[in-house]
Amino acid sequence: MTDEIHETPSTTPNFQTELAVQLADLIPETIADGKVDVEKLKELLNGDVADSSERFGLFWPGKKRALRAAQEPTTATLKPDFENSKDWDTTENVFIEGDNLEVLKILQKHYHAKIKLIYIDPPYNTGKDFVYPDNYKEGLDTYLEWTRQVNEEGKKVSTNAETEGRYHSNWLNMMYPRLKLARNLLTDDGVIFISIDDNEQDNLRKLCNEIFGEANFIAQIVWQKKQSPQNDATYMSAMHDYVLVYARRSKADKSDPEGFAMNKLARTAAQEEKFKNVDDDPRGPWISIDLTSNKNASERPNLYYPVINPATGREILPNRETVWRYERSSMQRLIDENRIWFGRNDEGFPRQKRFRSEIDDGVTPSTWWTRDFAGDNQQARRGIRKLFPDFDAFSTPKPVSLVKRILDLATSADADDIVLDFFSGSATTAHAVLEKNAEDSGRRRFVMVQLPEPTGDNSEPGRAGYPTISSVSRERIRRVANSLTELVGPPTDLGFRAYTLADSNFSKWRLSSDVEEDALQQHLLSLRDSATDDASADDLLTEILIKQGYSLSEAVSPAEIGGLDVRLVRDRDGDIAVLAYLNEHVKPTLEQLRALVDESPTRIIVLEDAFQGDDELKTNLAQLAKSKGIELWTA
Repeated sequence: MTDEIHETPSTTPNFQTELAVQLADLIPETIADGKVDVEKLKELLNGDVADSSERFGLFWPGKKRALRAAQEPTTATLKPDFENSKDWDTTENVFIEGDNLEVLKILQKHYHAKIKLIYIDPPYNTGKDFVYPDNYKEGLDTYLEWTRQVNEEGKKVSTNAETEGRYHSNWLNMMYPRLKLARNLLTDDGVIFISIDDNEQDNLRKLCNEIFGEANFIAQIVWQKKQSPQNDATYMSAMHDYVLVYARRSKADKSDPEGFAMNKLARTAAQEEKFKNVDDDPRGPWISIDLTSNKNASERPNLYYPVINPATGREILPNRETVWRYERSSMQRLIDENRIWFGRNDEGFPRQKRFRSEIDDGVTPSTWWTRDFAGDNQQARRGIRKLFPDFDAFSTPKPVSLVKRILDLATSADADDIVLDFFSGSATTAHAVLEKNAEDSGRRRFVMVQLPEPTGDNSEPGRAGYPTISSVSRERIRRVANSLTELVGPPTDLGFRAYTLADSNFSKWRLSSDVEEDALQQHLLSLRDSATDDASADDLLTEILIKQGYSLSEAVSPAEIGGLDVRLVRDRDGDIAVLAYLNEHVKPTLEQLRALVDESPTRIIVLEDAFQGDDELKTNLAQLAKSKGIELWTA
């Protein structure tokens, strides 16, 4: 009967185990006595194996531990925060408060290969940014003191000074596991944009080459972050930051239908105005381009010849250092097709006509992003002051226009693209998604993750009643949504569901991950209630759904069926996908369970302890569910 009853996993996926399973499926001969035979794997790969004595790559103290941090499963969960949410019942946007390493692990089950775009603005490692430790169970106060983020007064202090000795290593140990997990979440045509400055740009590029693959490097954008230089700079005033771009899978060439495809940018009005039709050509407006090349007459003698103006008979030779772009026959064809322009009075140097009707609508973006194109820090601060005139909310936000440019390049208005930012900070990404959707009636959704970093009692946000960065970020999203309400209407999504990172609601899962147990401890554990006393039905259902692979935006509603209080999860068609009975203190009767089965859900979930040790009752439910083709799960 156990094969008809599914047990909810207690932890997030174990990547080491899953990798071994994939290897066994792909190359079964490499598995011997349940373990991977590395020597056999080397033998099969033969010439493709690198020389272990000399290796090329990025290495630093703590790298192996950082990798283990990414691979180790967690029992952590997310608790719904209805009070701090907006439009809970209808929104598909998500804001999560908690350590992003744990949250990234939690997201693996459902969001694996579902995120179209990741944008992050991680700590730049300037000596003032904090570096995240990887143990959320420390408790936030201990957590922040351990990292020396704040002093006893709650004031933020330096945490990764160059004098510490492992300045770059600490930063890499923080970034490595998070980027490893983030890559798993990208769709095959997904892409990640990462803001960074000169402090770690070089290391980040090498790190991303390792995690995403050097072949999947798309670009290193140079973004002009300031309008004016700083005269008090020690050597030179830094006027720019970088945005690194990596695809989950890049295209082999332009014709490759698979992999990431960069959107082109819409032409501006100024660009369109350059097209004129001064000769009333029936093919419409055009611009003229240079007809010469970068070759000289010695290199390409066949491209050095006179062009004859058909209207005047005048012969025109190019400079010997910059000969024509086309050989004679091709040039004559262009002249015959009226694609060569000799000036208004036929006295000019010939240029080629390019017709607007024959040019793609979009413009290929460059790697140089000016402040006029993507905003700058000053514009970002002005935008924040406009939203928060009552207090200074954020000190170093990114401009909304920068993220909107990224959305232009990597997402589509008519697709349900999910945008993830797991260093959410001031929630600029959420702001940009809401504005962009309002502009083009888009259906993009966001998932934000932010540590509840204290603002400090004496800070302006603290005095205004916002104790953490995440609380200010949520308020920013609310204010942006309110400002857009008058401009857009349904079905534009202007809400978000708030969640907080927490330990498991199930005592048996929480404890079994904390201790190495002997048989007696296991027996004592089995006698405990499944769920903690303070966990609500919504808390329990959220954790179960997450660990079974459902999204954070499922349509959940309470109901009473057969005299039992249950939770229903409906799919987009309104059918019952999940029916959950989560009261371990009230044992249901067989008739009540039959009523649940008669609702014909796709899946029924019942807390293990709700059966109160009655295996016959559980077996009968399993048989009823099987007869209707319903999955039965316990937790």
